[in-house]
Amino acid sequence: MGWFRLVFSVLTVTLVQSQTRQILKVGLLFVQNVTSLEVGIGYRTSASAVLVTRDRIRAEHLLDSFDFEFISEFDECDEVQAAGKTVDLLAVRNVDVIFGPTCSRPAIAASGLAAYYNIPIFEWGLTTSLDLTYRARFPTTVPFSINSFSLALAIRGLMKEFEWDQFAFMYSNDGDEEKCESLKNDIQTVASLHNDITLAFTYQIASKSLVDMREAVKIVKQRGRIIVTCVPAGNGSKKTIMQAVTAEDANTSEYVYIMAETNSRGFIVDDFGGEWHYLWEGSSNSVNGLSVEESRKSMTNLLFLVDNMGMNEEVTPQYLNFSSLVIQMMKEPPFYCVEDCTDAKYSSVAKYAGQLADAFYAYAVAVNRTLTANSTANYRNGSLILENIAMTFQGVGGGDVVVDPDSARRSLIYFIGLNSSLLPQTYARLLINNQSTEFIKYYENESKDVWNGGERPSARPTCGFTGTEFPANFVRDYLAITVVIFIFIIFAILAAIGGLLYAIRMRQKEIEKQDLLWQVGFAELQVIQKKSRAESSQRSFASGPSTSTKLTIESRKETSRYLFYVCRNEIVAANKHELRILLTEENRVQMRQMRILDHENMNKTLGICLNGPQLLSIWKYCSRGSLSDVISKSSMQMDNFFMFSLIRDIANGLGYIHSSFLEVHGHLTSRSCLIDDRWQIKISDYGFSFLRVHDRIDKQKMLWIAPELLREEWSERTQEGDVYSFAIVCAELLTRSSAFDIENRRETEEEVIYNLKKGGFNAPRPSLDVDESLETNPALLHLVRDCWTEKPSERPTIEQVKSQLKSMSNGNKRNLMDHVFDMLETYASTLENEVSERTKELVEEKRKSDVLLYRMLPKSIADKLKSGNVIEPETFEQATIFFSDVVQFTTLASKCSPLQVVSLLNELYTVFDSIIEKHDVYKVETIGDGYLCVSGLPHRNGNEHIRHIARMAIEFISSLSTFRIGHMPNERINLRIGINCGSVVAGVVGLTMPRYCLFGDSVNTASRMESNGKPGKIHVSLEANRMITQGGFQTESRGEVIIKGKGVMETFWLLGEDTHVKTNLKNIAENHYSSEL
Repeated sequence: MGWFRLVFSVLTVTLVQSQTRQILKVGLLFVQNVTSLEVGIGYRTSASAVLVTRDRIRAEHLLDSFDFEFISEFDECDEVQAAGKTVDLLAVRNVDVIFGPTCSRPAIAASGLAAYYNIPIFEWGLTTSLDLTYRARFPTTVPFSINSFSLALAIRGLMKEFEWDQFAFMYSNDGDEEKCESLKNDIQTVASLHNDITLAFTYQIASKSLVDMREAVKIVKQRGRIIVTCVPAGNGSKKTIMQAVTAEDANTSEYVYIMAETNSRGFIVDDFGGEWHYLWEGSSNSVNGLSVEESRKSMTNLLFLVDNMGMNEEVTPQYLNFSSLVIQMMKEPPFYCVEDCTDAKYSSVAKYAGQLADAFYAYAVAVNRTLTANSTANYRNGSLILENIAMTFQGVGGGDVVVDPDSARRSLIYFIGLNSSLLPQTYARLLINNQSTEFIKYYENESKDVWNGGERPSARPTCGFTGTEFPANFVRDYLAITVVIFIFIIFAILAAIGGLLYAIRMRQKEIEKQDLLWQVGFAELQVIQKKSRAESSQRSFASGPSTSTKLTIESRKETSRYLFYVCRNEIVAANKHELRILLTEENRVQMRQMRILDHENMNKTLGICLNGPQLLSIWKYCSRGSLSDVISKSSMQMDNFFMFSLIRDIANGLGYIHSSFLEVHGHLTSRSCLIDDRWQIKISDYGFSFLRVHDRIDKQKMLWIAPELLREEWSERTQEGDVYSFAIVCAELLTRSSAFDIENRRETEEEVIYNLKKGGFNAPRPSLDVDESLETNPALLHLVRDCWTEKPSERPTIEQVKSQLKSMSNGNKRNLMDHVFDMLETYASTLENEVSERTKELVEEKRKSDVLLYRMLPKSIADKLKSGNVIEPETFEQATIFFSDVVQFTTLASKCSPLQVVSLLNELYTVFDSIIEKHDVYKVETIGDGYLCVSGLPHRNGNEHIRHIARMAIEFISSLSTFRIGHMPNERINLRIGINCGSVVAGVVGLTMPRYCLFGDSVNTASRMESNGKPGKIHVSLEANRMITQGGFQTESRGEVIIKGKGVMETFWLLGEDTHVKTNLKNIAENHYSSEL
């Protein structure tokens, strides 16, 4: 009965325990069929390491309530397969932990997936990537392998131990881009983090060939004595590089070559089945042409930093026991590797099987800690497991395994070289702890045990690599020379400093000189003076082109933004800025750069006026105004080529700005696109960002600003915004209207701007209804629409715009002026006949106007006025003045109608005019019935003037005998005539209906002779009588007469001409004057 109770109790306990035990699923990722990797991480010689560790876990009662289920997958070190297998393990098989993959790139992919599922993953084997140690990126990853960063730290530890402060690095990526490239990057990182070593030179070997390796050694040996070397996996490359060292005479005790690598035992090369051979042995010697002994000697100065022990004699008994168990337990479940593992090459454990065993044990300890702290904790939580991963325990090799709190295993690196017998020997171990390295020596005498040359090589030659540096004891041995050299160096340094200061000063002066170029003094700006009315009247008959241009410039008035001046003999436009600021050095640099900007489609800036009443930016003046001005003139005709040329000019100018230091225009409008005399676009208003940031932007100008910039009023201008503004300007050109055709649009400016800011599918854009007669390229319209698209990223760049415009031009490189000339040649033939007809009409009209002008003014005076000369008043010493008056004209006129009076005077004066044409007499004017004539001016005719006037007067009296009044045939016309001789001043008076007028007392006297005369009589003064009587005319003294304003004067009646007297009047006058004297 007692036995029954005992058995029942045992069975009950066993049943309860089986019901409470949990299954811990362990996922394993292996390499199975990659021959080159089987020695290190092969499945058949490493997988059962987890079984060895399982037994240890049970023996130590770490996870007594768990059973283990091992699930194996094979990724073959392929990144794609590793990712797929990892997903299968995580999502389908629901494993609790993963061990593997065993290569870097697959491990990175798998670690990312494990982080997503928050499942712990332990990396071992050949996972040397430093990325796996980044906890922030892979929070559930525990790397148990040695990475290239640890090797780089080991190199630094070795350098510090042997007091080397610099080294060179040569490497080859031929056949393996990952291994050496990663080591190079990590060495550079370590060298940059620590100032106690310097990576003096880096050189990449072109290929694995002996020729390229010799070339590399030849270059590197001139830059370093301590040379870290990395070549692709495989023993042939190591032999070849050392053969190249020997061939270049660099295999001496002065040089040290260090190879740092993982999956290596240095000079020992593992074969399958636990067999091995030395590095200098093997079939590759015959290929390189070296004997075994020659290859061995070439490695005399070669050192290794590796992650595996060198000789098998150094293996501990613990590890030998572990290795035996791994091979035996591969035949046990769950692996059952019986037939596949019978080959002799699977009789030796894989190199990194110990890492797998240690990683599994560390995981078990971490899970145990987690559950001990909280029995209900989720042991699948990778982040939680890693919080308990820091530990120290005895590994399968007998030594301590240390896992840091950052989840990385402390690396152990072996320092191996050839001893005096040229056999491999482990000189030391290097324990890597974070950024520090512990150097554990195995030797006693460094010079004897480590260096075959008997002493430690130096990191640099005694006199440097160039032979120009001083040895360490040079100063002591050559003190006097050193002092002299030191003094010379001091003087040289002082001279160099002086030269540098002089260069700086000259540079400063040059900068100051350049600053003067962009500073425009207010005194240099001269206001454009307008001509006075009087000055203009003197040139009113001149019609030169310069006058027209000058008037155009003068017509430019001050605007809200611009003033116009003359500066340095050229017209300039001064842009007014609202605020005055203090220029910084950055602003001055920008001004110096802007001063040298030069492009055919950019308006040149002269600089800034700082000392005026208002801050002004000065620009060159373009006579044709802005593009907006041209568009607003409806009379201006532009064909398709004309508009295309202007658009191309704008794109070229904007492209230059985008490629310059300015990078952006920011204020492009049709107003800032100016046009010069050659119809070439000149983009203005660029730059001066430090000034424009304070200027107000009017609402009308906002029509050209891109919507994304309108939404943020103080945002920085962009190149995409410039492209949008370019599209708006193009639309203005193509449609010949203002921006958005705001004058004919239903919305106001404010409404358009609001809708632009609002954006959306129906955001407003200018209309592109182009006149069909222009034959506009449809591609151009599409380009404009692309440029103003709502999304800035979808707009083309200005270079793309230029390229598309170039393709539209079909290779046509003509400029706009050539096109204009072609148009003129086309029109020339059509206009020739019309011009000819117009010329004939012009000649006829000119002839008529000349006839009329000559009737109004003397011919010589009229000719001078037509040629633009100013007629100055002129004094004539001798002239004869004639006045006549119709007797009782008032009574006669009262009997006639006004029309009849005009007709009467016209007929009478027509008779008189016909008589004047026979004589050298100028008709000055008629005032009612008065008639004024003169002879002797403006054409001087000696003393003949009295004779011409006398004869004309006689003919006037004679003509009246036959003159009849048409409407009063019984009435007769009679004249009173007065003549006087003397000096006269004559000149042109007035602008409207100018008159050639006479001034002087002689004119008044002649008028008095006429008014005091009698009907039908010719009344002459004493002076006139003296000349006329001696000139062949008969007179009769009238006696003394009281003349108003003159007093008593003796006057005479002209009776007629003595036809028998032919005396020369000049001689008579001379005799008359001489007799009186």
